[in-house]
Amino acid sequence: MEEGKSFEISRHQVLEAYKRVKANHGAGRVDGVNFEEFEKDLKNNLYKLWNRMSSGSYFPKAVKGVEIPKKNGKKRLLGIPTIEDRVAQMTVRISFEQLVERIFSSNSYGYRPNRSAIEAVAVTRERCWKSHGYWNLTSKDYLTILTTNY
Repeated sequence: MEEGKSFEISRHQVLEAYKRVKANHGAGRVDGVNFEEFEKDLKNNLYKLWNRMSSGSYFPKAVKGVEIPKKNGKKRLLGIPTIEDRVAQMTVRISFEQLVERIFSSNSYGYRPNRSAIEAVAVTRERCWKSHGYWNLTSKDYLTILTTNY
C-alpha cells in the first residue's frame, strides 16, 4: 500500500472499473459530463478518483432522478449516478467480489457474478429429480414433501 493511503486500491483497478462501466453504455450526466467529456482528461479524472478513494476522502455526488413507468401505470424514481460515481462503485465491486467470492457456497446463486435465478431453479430441479424422482411439482406437492417424514 502506498504511503499515506488508508485503503489499498490500485490505479489498475480504477482503470479496469472504468472500462467495465464504459462497456455498459449507461447514461450519466447529472453533472453534465458524458463519456466523451470524461475521456478528454481521462488520466487526470481517474487519478483524482483513485486518490480520493484510496485516501478515504471520496464522497459520491448527487444522482439524477428519472421517473420510469411501471406495469401498473404508476412511476418509480430511478437514481442515475455520475460516470465518476459509477466507476467508484465498480472499483468497490471488483475488490469486494475478489474477497468474498471464494468463501461463498457453490450452492449460492443470489447476487453472484455469472449466476442467475434461472440457473438456481435448474439446479434445484435436477437435484430433486436425482434424489426423489420429482420433476414438475405443484405447491401442494412441495407442502407434502416438507411435512412428510421419510
